[in-house]
Amino acid sequence: MKHRNAAERSFVIVAILLLSVLIGYIYSTVWHNIDLRRHPRDYSELVETYAEAYGVPEYLIYGVILTGSEFESNRVSEDGRIGLMQLSTETFARLTRITKENLEPGMLYPETNVRYGTYWLSYLYTNYGRWHTVLAVHAADDEDLVSLWLESGEYTDDKGNLTEIPDDDVRRTVEAMEEAGGMYHDLYYDTP
Repeated sequence: MKHRNAAERSFVIVAILLLSVLIGYIYSTVWHNIDLRRHPRDYSELVETYAEAYGVPEYLIYGVILTGSEFESNRVSEDGRIGLMQLSTETFARLTRITKENLEPGMLYPETNVRYGTYWLSYLYTNYGRWHTVLAVHAADDEDLVSLWLESGEYTDDKGNLTEIPDDDVRRTVEAMEEAGGMYHDLYYDTP
């Protein structure tokens, strides 16, 4: 009788453990699939092409697109930013002057927007050397403002790196872009 009760208890314990592992696996798989659906990779050919051309991590580009336009190529924000990467007309005009191109059909076309948006991130990275600062400039759409934050020393670490963003809207946007980019990295680029 003692051996039968001990065997039954062992069986119940093993069954509970196996059921727990199965439930954990199902839960993890379901959430992983939900995360994949929430983080699409639309326009992947464009993102891959221009990420490689300009040295910008793909996951960062996807984070910018998801946060800014949610992959709606014709999105125009309340503040007038346009397209997938939410470029302002001023930034776009500046970039066409830098590249010496007169681009028609313009910013609403996905290829043009991703190309120039990625070029913009690369250009900013060349100037600032940290993606966090690059995203702050992109979110603020104001290099002078971010330069003031950097020069003040109030919002930087001892090496001059931007550590605090005093503008609430810019901070929230940067946090959202970094979170989305991190999720893209974990889902698609973090190889085990």
